[in-house]
Amino acid sequence: MGRGLAAILPESGVGEPDYREVPIALIRPNPDQPRRRFDAESISALAESISEAGVLQPVIVRPLADGRYELIAGERRWRAAREAGLDSIPALLRASDDAQRMQTALIENVAREDLNPVDEARACAALVEDLGLSKEELARRLGRTRPAISNLIRLLDLPEDVLESLAEGSLSEGHGRAILQARGNDVRRRLAHDAAAAGWSVRETERRAKGAGATRSRKVVPHPDQQAVLQRAEDALERALGTGVRVSAARTGLRAELRFEDLDELLDFSRGVGRA
Repeated sequence: MGRGLAAILPESGVGEPDYREVPIALIRPNPDQPRRRFDAESISALAESISEAGVLQPVIVRPLADGRYELIAGERRWRAAREAGLDSIPALLRASDDAQRMQTALIENVAREDLNPVDEARACAALVEDLGLSKEELARRLGRTRPAISNLIRLLDLPEDVLESLAEGSLSEGHGRAILQARGNDVRRRLAHDAAAAGWSVRETERRAKGAGATRSRKVVPHPDQQAVLQRAEDALERALGTGVRVSAARTGLRAELRFEDLDELLDFSRGVGRA
């Protein structure tokens, strides 16, 4: 888990990749970084996490002639570590012309290797967030849909101990997506523990996650026969629309909700509907 992207990157030479603790003051951001805006609140939240648990995934840097280093991937972690007051950060060193090769290698490994969903999600997140590859392009090159890539990256919103369960195989990617429907990390941890201990199916986990996230005073509990129909409707709509769907009983009639990762995904979906 701690190796992060390094677990699926090709080695830079003979033996293990070149890992080391690099002084934060010697690292500079990549001037060609496609991502220009970094949310201050998000960086502060990550800095707080780093203060408590350390840096769980190394940044990737290339050495410069003057003895300093330039970031290839991981600027959010570098900024957060600096805000947290760390003197150094774990880093994987790559050759100076390795950025494009790393992108290609990551894509090839995600497409080819039998990765656990956490390593796969982290690789996709690095390609999108650190290296600037669009979700559309990544989905095309991996033979997947954009919502599938978005849903995979969203797994990283789960608490670290839940991610460990996914990486170890005691929970599946589908379990992770179901648990994300519950609000709050404490609730998500409890659901993950119970799902693994009791051997819940993904559908059962999803049902309990929805119940955990509902407000009791407004919750409408359908008849078991109706619930089975709602679940079949959700499955059919998700396959037809290519995005997450939740169908629920309301006080009057039924409600179908579409889930999108961000505004870009919503716009892509609306354009597709328009073309259809």
